[in-house]
Formats: sequence, C-alpha cells, structure tokens
Amino acid sequence: MIKEIDGVKTHWLEAGTHGSRVLLLHGWGCDGSFMKGVADALRNDHRVMIPDFPAHGESGRPPEAWGVPEYSKHLLHLLKSTDFIPCAVIAHSFGCRIATWIASEYPDVFTKMIFTGAAGIRPKQTPESQARSMQYKKLKNHAEKLKKIPGFRGIADSFEEKLVQKYGSTDYKRLDDEMRKTFVKVISQDLSDCYDKIKQSTLLIWGDQDTETPVWMGHEMENRIADCALITLEGGSHFAYLEQIGRFNTIAVQFLKED
Repeated sequence: MIKEIDGVKTHWLEAGTHGSRVLLLHGWGCDGSFMKGVADALRNDHRVMIPDFPAHGESGRPPEAWGVPEYSKHLLHLLKSTDFIPCAVIAHSFGCRIATWIASEYPDVFTKMIFTGAAGIRPKQTPESQARSMQYKKLKNHAEKLKKIPGFRGIADSFEEKLVQKYGSTDYKRLDDEMRKTFVKVISQDLSDCYDKIKQSTLLIWGDQDTETPVWMGHEMENRIADCALITLEGGSHFAYLEQIGRFNTIAVQFLKED
C-alpha cells in the first residue's frame, strides 16, 4: 500500500484480515521486510500493519530534517487515516523511539507494547568515548575554519568526510548530508523522561550481548515504565528478535493473548 502522508510517499504492508490490530515498527537503516517473520506468526489472529518509515524501504524522504516528534506525528497521521487506532505495537530499536514518544504523548493509541533492542536512552560516556568526541570536534572545527578560506572549500569538505568515516557511527557514515541531519536530530533526543509517562503494559525482549543498545538500557526502562517486564535472550545481539525468531514470536503471541 502507498499513500501520501504529510507530503511524503508512505509505503506499508498489511497481513491478516481479522482480530485485534498490531503495528510492527522496524529499526533505523532497515525496512518493513525485517518484521515479516513476526507478521507471519501473527497474521492468523491479528490484523497487522508494517510501515516503512520515511527515508526507509519504499517510502519517500521527509521534506526536511526530522526528529522523533516529526516521525511520530507522521506515523500517527498514517494510523488515523487507515483507521488503525487503537493497536498493539511491536517495535525494534529506532521504532521504539517512535512508539515511546507516541505512548507518552497519546496514551490511547497503543493497547500493549513489545520493545526489542529499544533505543531512546542516551549512552553512557566513557573516558575513551569522551576523548574521541573531543578530538572529532577539534578537527571538525579546523575543517570549518578552512572552508572560510577562498579556494579551500573542496579540501575542507574532503577532510570533513574523512573525519566522518573515521569517527562516525556505521549508520551515520552510510547517509548523505541531508539524512545525516535527520539522524543527528533523532539520536540526540534523550527519551528518558517519557518512560515514566507510559501506562501501557510493556514487554522488553533484549539480546544480552547487544552492544548497540546494551541491556542496561532495558533495565532502566523496566524501572521507569509502571507495568513492564524484561526478558533477555541469551547470546542475542541487537537483532536478537531475528536471530531467535521462534522464541521471540512465541513470547509475543502469548503476551498479546493475555488480558
């Protein structure tokens, strides 16, 4: 399915024809196809929607740099336009940022929530990461000064890109200049204060070897969300829900059945 929402071509898949609604949200740099294995386990008893976030999959780009609120409002407009509210939500990583913001601001949208490898809490700074960040900022400042010298713009741009390739995250390095602005807005927002506002029954499923969103973040969310439980998948990475899809689906199906 494709529809223009907020001026953005928005693509989504649907599965199942009856039962309660379940929304599946993918992570950054992925698309709805990553959630297909989960949809297959739900489609006999639920109506399932799997959107591609703007700038992912078959959806178009946002018209400007978006952060979590803009992505969230866009998703809300899609859900309202397709009469998909209320619904349960199963989200991975970046998708959890969006679900968190919506749940904290609009408590009647989601009935239940399952988060896996959830992003939203700012990582702890180590002495090594602080030193690396300071070095990057210092060199980037040199590049900015170099741009102001006539004839040196091209050299400065090349130097700046080399800095990105050396110091930037994998997700950041893959993006062009415009989408990097969006990425920075997204990851810069700490959603810690949102978790205290969440009223929905929430299940966290986490790989205990996740290095992108370490399991301590899951424990922090469990402590802040009123009705919440954390399950760890032994040996699982940031994509534990795919690595252990059978176990993940069994847990998800049972959780959605419970009153």
